[in-house]
Amino acid sequence: MDLILWRHAQAQALSTDMNQDMARELTRKGSHQADQMAKWLNKRLPGTVRVLASPAKRTQQTAKALGRPFHTVQEINPQASVDDLWAAACWPTLKDTVVIVGHQPTLGLLAARLLTGQDLAWSVRKGAVWWLRLTDREGGQQVALHAVQSPDFL
Repeated sequence: MDLILWRHAQAQALSTDMNQDMARELTRKGSHQADQMAKWLNKRLPGTVRVLASPAKRTQQTAKALGRPFHTVQEINPQASVDDLWAAACWPTLKDTVVIVGHQPTLGLLAARLLTGQDLAWSVRKGAVWWLRLTDREGGQQVALHAVQSPDFL
């Protein structure tokens, strides 16, 4: 069972008007990052995958690059908590591979919690993917880091 955390690609700078945050779009570089990462993911994802995206415009654009159906989930907005993301993913309860297209710092906090049991301020780069895998080992389940990929290396 896999959980893939995908931070939205590079977006327009945040203006002084915080109300405009949800409307920020990807930059030209961000669109390229999203396309490159989507190609990389599509070569590796199973046929059935649940893709969940924040309602923010930049995450919607990033998720669309994948070319697969996705669900907009209000609970994974830029102010979401780690618990909000975990609940929205229903992972590992549903057994499907789940892709969450979301935001910092929550994605980094979720990765840290799953891998260390602590909410640590880990950074997920813009457009990057952290691929986590739940495996049965030594009589129990463990979360392992399967891959980390940055669009800068594609």
